[in-house]
Amino acid sequence: MAEIAPLHGLRYVEKKAGDIEDLVTPPYDVIDPKAQEQYYERNPYNIIRLEYGLKYPEDDEANNRYTRAAKFFSQWQEEGILQAEEKPAIYLYRQEFGVDGKTLIRSGIICRVKLEPYEKGVVLPHEETMPKHKADRYALMTACGANFSPVFGIYSDRRRSIDLMLDEFTRGTPPSVRFTDEWGHGHSLWVIDSPDAVQKVQKQMEPRQIFIADGHHRYETALKFARDNPNIAGAGFLMMTLVNLYDPGLVILPTHRLVTKSNLDQSQLIAALQEDFLVDKVQTKDAAFIAGLLSEMANLNEDEGTKGGQVFGLYLGNGLLYSLKLRDSSIIDSKMPAGRSKAWRALDVSVLQKLIFENILGIGMEELAGGEIIHYTRDAAEAMSKVDGGSHELAFIMNPTLISEVIEVATNGEKMPQKSTFFYPKLITGLVINKFM
Repeated sequence: MAEIAPLHGLRYVEKKAGDIEDLVTPPYDVIDPKAQEQYYERNPYNIIRLEYGLKYPEDDEANNRYTRAAKFFSQWQEEGILQAEEKPAIYLYRQEFGVDGKTLIRSGIICRVKLEPYEKGVVLPHEETMPKHKADRYALMTACGANFSPVFGIYSDRRRSIDLMLDEFTRGTPPSVRFTDEWGHGHSLWVIDSPDAVQKVQKQMEPRQIFIADGHHRYETALKFARDNPNIAGAGFLMMTLVNLYDPGLVILPTHRLVTKSNLDQSQLIAALQEDFLVDKVQTKDAAFIAGLLSEMANLNEDEGTKGGQVFGLYLGNGLLYSLKLRDSSIIDSKMPAGRSKAWRALDVSVLQKLIFENILGIGMEELAGGEIIHYTRDAAEAMSKVDGGSHELAFIMNPTLISEVIEVATNGEKMPQKSTFFYPKLITGLVINKFM
């Protein structure tokens, strides 16, 4: 089903460009304006100039962030800052990082994946997307004819046969790239250009589906670009990093919701919530304690992919937190959308969106998509701090979505609400570039 291919990846030549840790960034969608400026200052060849360039007041059609990216991209190839692989290759990419006091390693394959419409069931999404982000990515792709950052995909290989093959291909060989980033995460990259090795991985991937973990906007943009440009052969493939569903380093963190303004005062809100939820007051500002409490209340078992209920934290400021637990699963049957699968209706993010945002706060899909009323963060302490600071009225502290839930919903052909998952850590941008025109 899934067709993968090697690529003549463009990579930085460190002797000319500088140390790789000063040249790479996280994906564009987690870079705020302050970080964007810092990456600009870090190195004149930092990938930020290609992937997420600055905007200026004097920008016009002839000179803007996209035309500047195309100019830099061309210059850097001419100057030998970026150099193409001599032979087509796939890449083994490993990230070493810490979560909850444990050190984990996540392995992935960087390769090209043939673009397939979702309805074919080969590549499946799990989240809704926002139109404005796709317009930005389309303009960049049109100007540069390249993928600067890989889409994050997951596939199922219970026996880990592909992982074992990759280990065999690279055993005893030092990585071509190894560095530690600004967050203390380790990154290693091996180039696999043996035709026999590449073919073996291709054959192993053929019967599998790919689920998009992160990068829905980039995937859908690439689909549109390929449809609009049928004569550009290379546009029919997209660079992805593929990680096994059974990789011990595959981690999802929660994404918390911030509400800028509410149509109810606190007493009205609590009273409305009590119709569907058990509401208990918890006086704390300890984010770690809150995470443990919510996980325990939900009987969450991430290793086994199970949970016993829908649970949220509601923070109202000044240390005032309420735990919210759905009173009974029958409420899902009676109040959640009938046209959705049981798996979708039981998602924490779906229950929050329908029963609280829509039914109580009057925040519908249009307002959610607009991005002005609801904001997101993966840091619970930051969410509470913003409520304390007055920039937001409410913070909903979430449990993580389970990987088993992602797969079940995607397999059903459905999409979760926006920002349902945060696969941690993010993939680094700038290790490999896929040029297709």
